[in-house]
Amino acid sequence: MLSYLKLIKFNNLLIIALAQLCIKYGLFEPFNIAITLNGFGIALLVIATISIAAAGNIIIEIYDQEDSKVKNLLYGSISEKSANRLFIIFNVIGVLIGFYLSNLIGRSGFAALFIIISGIFYIYASYLKEIFVLKNIIPALLAALSLIAVGIFDLLPAITEKNKESQTVIFSIILDYSIFAFILVLLREIIKDSLHIDRDHKIGIKTLPIVLGKNRTTKLVGLLTLLPIIAVVYYIYTYLFSNSKAVIFVLITIIAPLLYFMIKSFSAESDKQLKQLQLILKIVLITAAFTLLVYQFVLK
Repeated sequence: MLSYLKLIKFNNLLIIALAQLCIKYGLFEPFNIAITLNGFGIALLVIATISIAAAGNIIIEIYDQEDSKVKNLLYGSISEKSANRLFIIFNVIGVLIGFYLSNLIGRSGFAALFIIISGIFYIYASYLKEIFVLKNIIPALLAALSLIAVGIFDLLPAITEKNKESQTVIFSIILDYSIFAFILVLLREIIKDSLHIDRDHKIGIKTLPIVLGKNRTTKLVGLLTLLPIIAVVYYIYTYLFSNSKAVIFVLITIIAPLLYFMIKSFSAESDKQLKQLQLILKIVLITAAFTLLVYQFVLK
């Protein structure tokens, strides 16, 4: 069972589900925003999203093994045949639920989102991950889309002329969080390339660490960390400045870890240090999701 959880990257799927639920119950419900999905609907959206993401993680692992030319069992116990079967099952679950959900809200065309994302995962695993930099951008973009999907399915169908202004404000917050998630996942992907530099070099994949070197890449990651830090500081000033408790909460849970991450990035060399950097970003992603629950105490 543990091997299968590792194969689908269960921890990452939990973060996606958490973020989607925090958007729903941290932004929508407390402010009585006009919505389309009830509890059952948001549960379907979460299941569809993580099913497509799980399928994507599986196909990436399958192609990674094929590229390495070492035909071992995935995670020591899962055959490629079983992994391919799981890939199909999760894709079918995600797409079928997507179709049902789209028809449930009267927007059948929205089902295309799940089909497109599923296709992008497959193309990424088989081809795009060999393209310089693009291999880092695609996973980050898909992570951001998992958050935007909540706005697309829950907010957009409920927009009217009367509530357009309030709906737009909430949707803009979702977009901002999606951009923040995009940057953090992008940084994680670059760090992952540093961890896999030897493997990528052997199979001929050009990555930032291979082009710039591992040390320069980690320093670049440190510099890029200024982007989310500046974005969060701007957010504190714009939305939370009048609430000292909220400001302290964000400073401790997001700004402080990001500053620590940036400082450590400039000296990280060993795989152990790089894995610690990955863990810090994962923690920040989780705490960022929880900050969505703070708005109900600040903006009301």
